[in-house]
Amino acid sequence: MKRLAVLLSLSLLAGCASVQPPVEPPPPVFADATFAPPSEPVRTDTLFDLSPAMQAYLNSSRFASILRERGERHGLVEALYRKSDLQLEYESSKTRTASETYADRTGNCLSLVIMTAAFAKALGMPVQYQNIDAQNTWSREAGLFLASSHVNILLSDRRMPNVHSPGSEMQLLVDFIPSDAAARLRSRVIEEQDIVALYANNRAAEMLVHGRLDDAYWWARAAVQARPKNVTVLNTLGVIYARHGDLAIAEQTYRSAMAREPENVLVMRNLHPVLLELGKRDEALALATRINGIEPVPPYYYFDQGMLALQGGEPGKAKSLFEREIRRAPFNDEFRFWLGIAYARMGEVGDAREQLALAVEHSTRREVREQYSAKLAYLRQISMDARRGVEQSRYQ
Repeated sequence: MKRLAVLLSLSLLAGCASVQPPVEPPPPVFADATFAPPSEPVRTDTLFDLSPAMQAYLNSSRFASILRERGERHGLVEALYRKSDLQLEYESSKTRTASETYADRTGNCLSLVIMTAAFAKALGMPVQYQNIDAQNTWSREAGLFLASSHVNILLSDRRMPNVHSPGSEMQLLVDFIPSDAAARLRSRVIEEQDIVALYANNRAAEMLVHGRLDDAYWWARAAVQARPKNVTVLNTLGVIYARHGDLAIAEQTYRSAMAREPENVLVMRNLHPVLLELGKRDEALALATRINGIEPVPPYYYFDQGMLALQGGEPGKAKSLFEREIRRAPFNDEFRFWLGIAYARMGEVGDAREQLALAVEHSTRREVREQYSAKLAYLRQISMDARRGVEQSRYQ
C-alpha cells in the first residue's frame, strides 16, 4: 500500500544545509465507478439563489419600510429574524440552501448564514464569513460521532465596500448564538468557497446518518472539489470509503488529511481501525499511542459508562459519570437528558426537571425537543400531583 506522508527533504548546497518546503500531498482520489449515481441532484451552484418567494419579499413594501426605518443592515436582520411573519426556527437535522431555509422557516447556523448572505448580496451589501473557534460540540447518530462547529456572518455598508477588518464598527455581526457569547469567541475569516464546501460536507454527513452511502459519496466529492485541502471534508470522504469497504483508498484519504494536520485526533481515530483491518498492526499501535497522548479519554466515554450504570440500577453512579461528561460538553442535550433521568430515578424530581429543561433548551432538532418536552411535562405533572396530595392530606 502506498503510504502518504509529509517528508522534509534535506539538500546540501555549497556546504549549507537548507530545509525544503513540505512535499505537497497528492490530490484526493475519487472512486466514482464504485458508487451508484446520486438519487438527487448534487449541486452547490444554486446555494445562494433567491426563490420567487424570496424575491417577492425583498421587493415588498413591508420589507422596504423596515429598511427605511432601521437602515439597510439592521433592517435586514430585523426583517429576517425579529419579525413574527417569518418565525424562523433553529433546527439542525438538515443543512438547507437559502431558498429551502426561507421556505421551511428553519435551518442550522450554516443554513441561516447562507440565507442571510443571499439577501445581503441581493441588496448589494458586502458580506464576510467567519468560522468560530469554539470547542466542537459532539453528538452521536447511527453509529457516527459528529463534531459540529459554528459559523457566522458580518454585513458591511455597501457604500463602504472595502471595510472588511474583523471588529470594524462599520460591520454588523449576525450570529445565532447570544451576541455577548459570540463576541467573546475567537473567529477566523473564511471565504465563500469554504461555505460551499461546508454545505456539501454537511449534506454528506446527513446522508451517512440516514444510511445513504452512495449519496453521501457524491456530496463529499463535491465538498472536496470545492476545497481539496480542507481536512474536514477529506475526513468525511475517508469515512465514506471505509464504510463502503474501500480500505486502501480510505487509508490514502486519511493520510492526505493528516499530512495537512498531523495532530488531528479525529482523523487519527478514523485511520486507526482501517490500519488494523489492513493488517498494519505496528502502525496502528504507534498511532494509538499518539492518540492517547493527545486525547486519552474519547468523546462519550463517561456517558457510555453512565448508561451502563443506569442499566445496572445505579442511578447515583450514573449521575456522577454524566456530570463528568457534561463538564466536557455542557451544551450536549443528550447528556442533560440522561442526567435528568438519573435524578428522576433517585427521586430528585426538581433536579430532574431542571436538567430536562436544559436538554430542551440545548437541543437543535425539533423531534428531539418534542420528546424531551413530553418527558418534562410528565415530571411537572408528577410534581403537581404530589403537591396536591400534600395539600389534601392537610385538610383531612
